This record gives sequence, C-alpha cells and structure tokens, in this order.
Amino acid sequence: MKQDLPDVVCHVVSSNVDTLHTNKAHGSSIIHHLITKYSNLRYLQRVVAYILRAIYNFKNKSNKNIANLSNEELQISLNLIIHNAQLQMFPEEYFILKSGKSLPRSSRLISLTPFIDSNSILRVGGRLDNSPYDFNIKHPIVLCSKHALTKLIFHFEHLHLLHAGPQLLLTHIRQSYWPLGGRNLSKTVVRNCLKCFRYRAQNVQPIMGQLPKTRTDLQFPFLNCSVDYAGPILIADRKGRGCKLVKSYLCIFVCLAVKAVHIELVTALSSEAYIAALKRFVSRRGKPRSIWSDNGTNFVGACNELKGVLSNSDIASFMSQEGIDFNFSPPYSPHFNGLAEAAVKATKGHLKKLLSLTHLTYEEMSSCLCQIEAILNSRPLTPISSDPLDLTALTPAHFLIGRPLTSVPHPQITDCNITRLERYQRVELIRQHFWKRFINEYISLLQQKSKWSTSTGSLIPGTLVLVKDRTLPALLWPLGRITKTYPGSDGITRVAEVKTRTGTVVRGFNSICPLPLH
Repeated sequence: MKQDLPDVVCHVVSSNVDTLHTNKAHGSSIIHHLITKYSNLRYLQRVVAYILRAIYNFKNKSNKNIANLSNEELQISLNLIIHNAQLQMFPEEYFILKSGKSLPRSSRLISLTPFIDSNSILRVGGRLDNSPYDFNIKHPIVLCSKHALTKLIFHFEHLHLLHAGPQLLLTHIRQSYWPLGGRNLSKTVVRNCLKCFRYRAQNVQPIMGQLPKTRTDLQFPFLNCSVDYAGPILIADRKGRGCKLVKSYLCIFVCLAVKAVHIELVTALSSEAYIAALKRFVSRRGKPRSIWSDNGTNFVGACNELKGVLSNSDIASFMSQEGIDFNFSPPYSPHFNGLAEAAVKATKGHLKKLLSLTHLTYEEMSSCLCQIEAILNSRPLTPISSDPLDLTALTPAHFLIGRPLTSVPHPQITDCNITRLERYQRVELIRQHFWKRFINEYISLLQQKSKWSTSTGSLIPGTLVLVKDRTLPALLWPLGRITKTYPGSDGITRVAEVKTRTGTVVRGFNSICPLPLH
C-alpha cells in the first residue's frame, strides 16, 4: 500500500500521527509543503486525499483498498487544501468571521461581504442571492493571487481550456473562485506559458546604436557601400509571341554615406554573375573601399537559392585581390543592412507599378532600371531650406553629377562671383558646396534615434532561448543556450552565439527570444 503513495504520505502514515483536523499545525505544514512541491492541481488533490484515507485507515484499524478515490474524498481533499490556503492569507478575517463579528473597514475583503460556509471555506457574500445561478457562481471561494494554490489553479485551468487567453481564463475561474488580484495573475500565467510564448515570442531589443564610420565618411560616393539582391523578376528572351520567360535578379548597391543607388540586372545567382555585376559597378562608380552584405540568409521563398551566393569563396578571393574589404552582417538580421533593404523595397515598389503584367526584354528592363535608379537618386535627403531662393533639395544625385538626375540643368547660385573662377575651380566650388550642405543639413538629421530609443531586456551567457526560424512553425523553433555575446563599439550587445541541438549559430538579438523560465 505504501509503495503506491508519495514519500511524504508514507512519512505521515509511518509516523502514526492523528488526523490532519486534530493536529492542525502539523497538517498545515504538510499541505503547504505539498502545494509548493507539486505543480499539478489534480495530482495534489489526489495526494492529499490519499493521506486523509491512509490516516483514517490507521486510526480505525482498517485495511480498505487505497487505489480508487471517490468524488466525495476528492472534494474533501480540495476543501482542506483551500481551507489551509485561506488560513495562511486571511487569518485575521477568518477568525473575525468565525467569531461572528463584522470585518473592519480597512479589510481588503469588506467589499465582498464574505462568510464562512459549512465546510469552513471563506466565500463571497455579494449581491446575487436572488439570482437563479449556481451556488458557486453566486458565492465563489475567496483566494489570494499571491498564494501558490491560486497559481496552481490558474495554471491548471489555462491548460484545461487549451491555453486560453487572460480574459477567458479569468472569466472561467470566477465561476468558482474569486481571486484577489486575479487579472494580473491571469496575465502572468499566460505570459509565462512556454507553449503560448512560442506563438508570441518577443526578442530582446537593444537601444539603437551609434552610426558606423562608413555612414559619415564624406570622401566620395560609393566609397563604402552595401549590396543586396531583389527578385526574381521575369524577362522575355525576345519580343513578340512565343517568347520564353527567364528569371533574372536585381543586384542593388547603395552608398552608405549619401544613399546613392546603383542597380545592376543579373540573369543568374552564380558567383560569376555577381562578380560580373560588381565589375560593371566598379567601372562606372569607382572601386569601393568596403562592401557590406547580409550573408544571403535572409532570403526566403523564391529567392531561397540566394543563400551563400554573396559569401562564396570565389567572391571573397576576388575581393581580396581587388583590395576591397567585404563584410557580412549576422544571419537573419536584415536591419544590420538597412539601407540596402530600403533600396530593395523602393525598387520593387516602382517595378510593381511599372510592369504590371508586362514582361520586358533584357534591354527594356535595363532601360527601366536606369530610370528607376535616376528617380531613387533624385529623392531629397533633407527638407528644402527656408531660403526663398533655394528651390532645390539636396539629393544623392548632387554628389554624382552636381544636380538631380531628373531635373533640367541650371547654373548654381553662390555667394561669390563664380565667373571669375577657372572651369575646374567652378566644378570644385560646386562640389564643396554640396558637401558643406551635406554636413550642415543631412548629418544633423542622423542624430535622433528614430526607434529603439531604449533597450528592452538583455541576454547573458547561459540564458535559455528560442531561435527564430522563418521557415518553420513557431512550435518547431529550436531551443538553444547563449554561449557568447558580442558587444558593439558602444558597449551594447546586439549579437550572440547560440548553442543548439544541431550546432552553434550566430544570430542578432532580433532572432533570439529568451524563455520566461522565472
């Protein structure tokens, strides 16, 4: 018989103590220990029922079968557990009501008009005596949300209701119980449920970092740039009926300093095609000092084959020979390459409006992309100044040709007598004018943090986390543990190394969700 009971039950039985009702101090400590030990309400209820039956059998020298519990025994067990919890959280109110006195005005139960029922349970008196509802609805059991038993009840009902939300959970519990502070506890239980957390996983968001040096290095356009792919888009192999449609892609370069855009049309996702596009870019815009890309792992769906293209060893070898520093942002962290992502979004927006259901040839698509490039490079970087004579906003094209690409050429107006200068001096004066405007107008706009003005949470080595995988359902996201973090130049950590079941990966904080294990 004892082998079927938990250790604590065997201890009670072997000690041959009196019933829990007669030895209240000892019984209360046992029940409190059980509440903190077991996380399942039904199991706790059965354990206490077993204890009560065992003690009854020892007291009455009975050898009744202990395997099957009746509903009455289970209800008595639950009443004893609730009674114990109420004595711990409302001792003064309980003894005042037990003695037949009224509660003081300062009591937190005064608005509920509580009373003690025939089972020594504290219930809500309320104002529903004349209602046709069930007794438990009219007079729910009073509980405190800070007690472990109340948390067990909320957790049990949350699972019983198939992971109900906070409002439904609280509404259902109030059919039988009246938990003080129940709304906050309901939110906490749902928030700390690991299965629910997988569907609404929140990543840690560090404060917006300092601008990298490449964003304010004002030597010449495309000295430091980023690159990203867009597509696929379909182009026709020839004009007329019967043409075949061929996949092609856009390779978009963006200057990190002045946001100038350069678009190349490529017909393959091979390293050779990318190197050829890079050579065309260098021939027309000049050799860059550094190129940033997002490692190709943020592409999904039709562009899934892009993975690994930009990190190909042939490309790395070509870059080193040309003296270009090629840098990668962490996987699945597109905001590390935000300027290129924004250029891709803007380019695709123009293409959707222009193409509709039309399929262009390679030459027609190249012409279309050149026009889109001109439009993007003519977008204002700063608002037009308050000077009534200044009718032109500063654009990326000013740093490429000295004027917007989409405007009619016109002479520049300056404070000095430009006619006295030599031609090359005039060009240099105009160039310096735009760089001065860039420093005075555009750079100041970069001071303010547009988002992520504060950090929300942090990650340290040893933290158990979920690793977001956009190709899998939330319930299949792999678990991992933080093994190393990488602080930025400002001391804020935004990238971490995570050890998972399949190996170690490096991810930005936007792909890492710490589990609520507290």
